[in-house]
Amino acid sequence: MTLFDVYPLNNIAITKASGSYVWDENGVQYLDMYGGHAVISIGHTHPHWVDRIENQLEKIAFYSNSVIIPIQKELATKLGRLSGKESYQLFLCNSGAEANENALKLASFHNGRKKIVAFSKAFHGRTSLAVAVTDNPSIIAPVNETDNVAFLPFNDEAALKDHFAKHGNEISSVIIEGIQGVGGINIANDSFLQLIRELCNEYGAVFIADSVQCGYGRSGKFFSHDHAGVDADIYTMAKGMGNGFPVAGILIAPSIQSKHGMLGTTFGGNQLACAAALAVLEVIEEEKLINNAKENGEYLMDQLRSIEGLQNIRGRGLMIGFDVPPELKDLKKKLLFDFKIFTGEAKPNVIRLLPSLALTRRQIDDFIDSLEEAIEEIRDESLTQNA
Repeated sequence: MTLFDVYPLNNIAITKASGSYVWDENGVQYLDMYGGHAVISIGHTHPHWVDRIENQLEKIAFYSNSVIIPIQKELATKLGRLSGKESYQLFLCNSGAEANENALKLASFHNGRKKIVAFSKAFHGRTSLAVAVTDNPSIIAPVNETDNVAFLPFNDEAALKDHFAKHGNEISSVIIEGIQGVGGINIANDSFLQLIRELCNEYGAVFIADSVQCGYGRSGKFFSHDHAGVDADIYTMAKGMGNGFPVAGILIAPSIQSKHGMLGTTFGGNQLACAAALAVLEVIEEEKLINNAKENGEYLMDQLRSIEGLQNIRGRGLMIGFDVPPELKDLKKKLLFDFKIFTGEAKPNVIRLLPSLALTRRQIDDFIDSLEEAIEEIRDESLTQNA
């Protein structure tokens, strides 16, 4: 049997990881400035995270949600306190797509409506409704197509007001990333998020804050939407929530009522997943990683702005993007294969940085030095070829 070929792969096999570094099968060390799509929040194989999972594994790894699972309540309490959403309710699942599926479904249960507002360059997942609200027709199968989703321009307040004026009483929910990840590190304006809150209040729609990539402290606040000073009705979470262990969830405002059977999952909230998620929160709190993300993110962006040729440097905390001009189109590849640094990208010309929230100043300085050298080498190679 072969693997279903859906991933464009780098010819590298990673076999070991620790902190902000990974090693390939030949023992070569790489600096990880991408964290596996923003998944690694507290550093690879953090000792406390490993101990939490190992200790839980020796007790019980799984039993279904048909019984009381005390560690779920422990996680809910800790998450409520650190996120500042103590009055909210927690539903646990397995992935970001599943979190967004459940959020959209729950909103429709809540107000009995079908219409959804999403935005240009949005990415919310690859399953049914999650992919239907994703602005990428190439990954939407015919069975996922629906007339219930309206895509509006990102950060366009006039377009949003106009759409609500025409269709507000039909709108079930508005779903938005506080910072678009796959879309290219595009930051939702504070005033835009505030307007969404106002319009959802006025028309009885549900405000869904997709925090799958931009949440869990990455932006320098627990949720990136918190920068706008508003509360969403539902927050979706995954990626950094488990530091690599599959776990996700949604935080649900107290105004949204539950009933038996309306949502469900087999593996969501299992004992191992909760142990991993608790370990992440404990390390974030103990090591003050949200503040570290804020301060080191500002430092990293300042250093990037000093490099000639990089364009439109933007981000919050350790969720950073910048554009590269055509003459530097091979920069990501050169960083990986020549300088042993993992970064991310967004088409057509964006490099994304999503490192561990525990990234150090020394590691930032090493990255900047390598980045400057990589750019200089690309320019020298270009001059040689054109000579």
